[in-house]
Amino acid sequence: QKALAGLRRIDLDGLRWRVFDAKGQVLGRLASHISTVVQGKDKPTYVPNRDEGDMCVVINAKDVCVTGRKMTDKFYRWHTGQVQDVNLILLLYIVVASWSWYIGHLKERNLKDQLAKDPTEVIRKAVLRMLPRNKLRDDRDRKLRIFAGSEHPFVDRPLEHYAMPPRQVREMRPRAKRAMIRAQKKAEQQEQDETNTKKGKRRNKVESILEI
Repeated sequence: QKALAGLRRIDLDGLRWRVFDAKGQVLGRLASHISTVVQGKDKPTYVPNRDEGDMCVVINAKDVCVTGRKMTDKFYRWHTGQVQDVNLILLLYIVVASWSWYIGHLKERNLKDQLAKDPTEVIRKAVLRMLPRNKLRDDRDRKLRIFAGSEHPFVDRPLEHYAMPPRQVREMRPRAKRAMIRAQKKAEQQEQDETNTKKGKRRNKVESILEI
């Protein structure tokens, strides 16, 4: 029921159902492709002030990948809300309860814990933060259906699997490449010096034995 919620408010006529498999995909690259399809930027009829994006069904959200140390270094932060508190100092002087509003405690959770708790929210936040903040944002959010596993209730729909383009690994920059070559040459030189010193020690030991 939660997956089917909000479909009545979407005009499904002429929309395609695109399926994204998040298994083994990098989070940022996947979210950028999803945001492009949700906005309809892959269509020649794209207009910024109209919502012509397709329905996006994301499966295997729990198997999404990240690069670097984002699993432990990336945090999601939020406040618990506003809390009412009695100002005791004014109560002593005025004998009237004074209610003061203030922001609650700051909560945080790293990416690893968030994937264990709710992996669908990780992809949803990544996609929503790539969308423009206007009146069409909520409608585009309704077109995004994310599932932790491979099962979803849209099997009877005409699904189209989205083929993710191969990842292009950027070539090493010339400066970094030169530094790597220097480090390799330095390591080889150190190994050669160590072998030469070992050979010299052995030669000296043999000569000393022969002299005796």
